[in-house]
Amino acid sequence: MELRHLRYFVAVAETGSLTVAAEKRLHTSQPSLSRQIRDLEDEVGAELLSRSARGVELTAAGRAFLDHARLALAQVDAATEAARRASKPAKEVFALGFLTGEEMTWLPRAMRLLRDELPNIDVTVSSHYSPDLADALARGKLDLAFLRAEPGYDLDYRVVDREPLVVLMPSDHPLASRESIRPDDFAGEPFVAASNKAKVLRGVIDRYVEESGIGVTPKHGVDNLAMAMSLVASTRGLSLMPAYAQNLLPSSVVSRPLAGVTPSIELVIGYSRSNASAALKLFLSRADELVVTDAGLSAA
Repeated sequence: MELRHLRYFVAVAETGSLTVAAEKRLHTSQPSLSRQIRDLEDEVGAELLSRSARGVELTAAGRAFLDHARLALAQVDAATEAARRASKPAKEVFALGFLTGEEMTWLPRAMRLLRDELPNIDVTVSSHYSPDLADALARGKLDLAFLRAEPGYDLDYRVVDREPLVVLMPSDHPLASRESIRPDDFAGEPFVAASNKAKVLRGVIDRYVEESGIGVTPKHGVDNLAMAMSLVASTRGLSLMPAYAQNLLPSSVVSRPLAGVTPSIELVIGYSRSNASAALKLFLSRADELVVTDAGLSAA
């Protein structure tokens, strides 16, 4: 079994099409790709993909194989990145990632933790969606990230904050005159929900909706905060988002707290335990200093 077999299989699984995977992702011919997949199935000893006129679907064996294939590819990428860094040892690069918008609160705190090492390292900063950050950590592209505790990755997580969810709405919405929003206020309102890509946030929202008996039918699914704000403004709907959204709201959108028991979502720092970076070791040894509140966890 070769790495290309794993890459080809993952590409087909993610696109759901041999043709699309061949043309758009792998830049090879469809017959060649089909042969590679058959070779992989022969090697594994099980059918991984079910082929039909509508495309391809994962079999039970394929679903079991997919997570392991992704992990194997991520580990290869991480090893490659580690080798590249080791070949240029003059000055260590410490790559920080942030869930988009969270850097406003957490970048200054992170830099304070690294202040003793700053003369010896170059710090790079990037912001992305949470699943993309987890993938970058697993592949060795990032040393540490502020994100959600994404499942399915071989990463360690430490909770640094629990953020309450707030209600986003158009600034001229009738509910904007309320000090807080009750569950029954959602009745009949268009609802902008988190998509399955934002699975951690989606899980928190779904539990709250179910436990509160909110009768909503999501009209749209979004995987990032910018899209949520845009759809709230354009559809005149309501959305539930973490409180840090309040730092980024345009004038057309406002937020209100939830009445009663308020659901919250964890913000964590994530990293790979196999990462031997000295700067990461220092950061983790001082990570408790990130939480600078009188008691408990902060609300960013």
